[in-house]
Amino acid sequence: MDQSSITGESIPVEKTVGDSVVSGTINKNGYLKIQATKVGENTTLSQIIKLVEEASNSKAPISKIADKISGIFVPAVIAIAIITVIVWILAGQSFEFAFTMGIAVLVISCPCALGLATPVAIMVGTGKGAENGILIKSAESLELLHLVDTVVFDKTGTITVGKPKVTDMVSYIEEKELLKIAGSLEKNSEHPLAEAILEKVKEEQVEMLEIKDFTVVSGRGIKGKINNIEYFGGNISFMKENYIDTSELIVQSDKLLKQGKTVLYFANENSILGMIAVADTIKDTSYQAIQELKRKNIEVVMITGDNQIVAEAIANEVGMNKVISEVLPQDKEKEVANLQKQGKKVAFVGDGINDSPALVKADVGIAIGSGTDIAIESADIVLMKDSLLDVVTAIRLSRAVIRNIKINLFWAFFYNCIGIPVACGIFYPSLGLKLNPMIGAAAMSLSSVCVVTNALRLRRFKSNIKEEKKKVNEFIKTIKIEGMQCNHCKMTVEKALSSIDGVTKVEVSLENKQAVITSQKEIDNNKMKEVIKEAGFEVKDII
Repeated sequence: MDQSSITGESIPVEKTVGDSVVSGTINKNGYLKIQATKVGENTTLSQIIKLVEEASNSKAPISKIADKISGIFVPAVIAIAIITVIVWILAGQSFEFAFTMGIAVLVISCPCALGLATPVAIMVGTGKGAENGILIKSAESLELLHLVDTVVFDKTGTITVGKPKVTDMVSYIEEKELLKIAGSLEKNSEHPLAEAILEKVKEEQVEMLEIKDFTVVSGRGIKGKINNIEYFGGNISFMKENYIDTSELIVQSDKLLKQGKTVLYFANENSILGMIAVADTIKDTSYQAIQELKRKNIEVVMITGDNQIVAEAIANEVGMNKVISEVLPQDKEKEVANLQKQGKKVAFVGDGINDSPALVKADVGIAIGSGTDIAIESADIVLMKDSLLDVVTAIRLSRAVIRNIKINLFWAFFYNCIGIPVACGIFYPSLGLKLNPMIGAAAMSLSSVCVVTNALRLRRFKSNIKEEKKKVNEFIKTIKIEGMQCNHCKMTVEKALSSIDGVTKVEVSLENKQAVITSQKEIDNNKMKEVIKEAGFEVKDII
């Protein structure tokens, strides 16, 4: 069953008699007879909708700074104007003089600049966000975003691509030959993992062979005949059922499984041919975006319905410390609420139906543009380009807008702090300084122009984040090896190098007499020479 729409698990899970299946999930293979145990408002999808509605109703609107200030400022200015008129009359000045002073106070202190300080900056900021593919639905979300100190990411479809892909191949025969056999078997299968292998076959432009007597063994694998030889493809249990020895692949398969990958074995009726690892791959920008957030002292959390092994493997690859796995949709919303109870301002980033309650519950919900309609509808901000770097850009834009608003408010107040005393005539007895209401009107207009001009500076905002294609925690080394003659030698070298702690990928080429290793940390050259020597080969050079 493909349960990704509800649980977030990108790899289908096996179901058998008596198991529960959830509305909205997809049966990828075979026939099901299902008993409805929950209907109407009791179904999982109805419960998700209920959670979204409850979270929407509980979300308090943010109060505007300028509104609060204006609520105090306007009555205070009117009072000052009245007092000014009374004081000057009592001081022996004519009613005309006193009234002119009162009018000057009202004109010079007209709160236009205060009223423009917030909305103009927000208008320019939302427009700039749209230019960068960030659609901001409300001023409240833009204002709140600058306060966010915790960002919670969904895994499937957000940090990862959300689609299984071939990541590793270990073969006793030529890799293209293994792909040819695997593709020929899988072309008749409806399993999502089969789609990943067929995509790889298409990329490598491998021609497939005709299959006879094709059979699907539910939950185990597939088999069929090619040129009257029977071939098998599936999990390790399926190999054992058909008396195929997989002991030589244990080291490599264990390492791949610990990385959260699904391993498919392929064999003929005589021996094992190799294995292909399939996994939901990480988006190019995920690692960089998460590191950028951490550099801004923002706590980063990953939450997923996927199992713990897969979740921790993905978290390690993107450099994330906190992981919450195996959670249901309502649990995602509860986890967000728990963070908020700790006094944290939380942004949630997701793309699926199962993310919608958390998107609404969070202080700021951010949806991926390629996500489901309900996620986009539930979110406050939508990222049209699917890049997590836009989360960083959105936060930087919010901070720039709030900084601009504060500058606007400062100058509006500074202007009033100077203008109102002059308009009251405080300096008239000593300096003879009196403010003409027409000059006050011109000064008031100029203050509004200054506020608008300052807000327009936001048009120069740039993300300043260059996308890095290669993750900074990847180390790649090429090892020149003497003595490899056959595919068995190739497998021996792969097994030896895979056993080194930190190595995530090994590619051995008989033609070039070399091995290329990818690791998450720097591997000592002497260590590599040692394991190659123990395997019976000689290292000529390490680049």
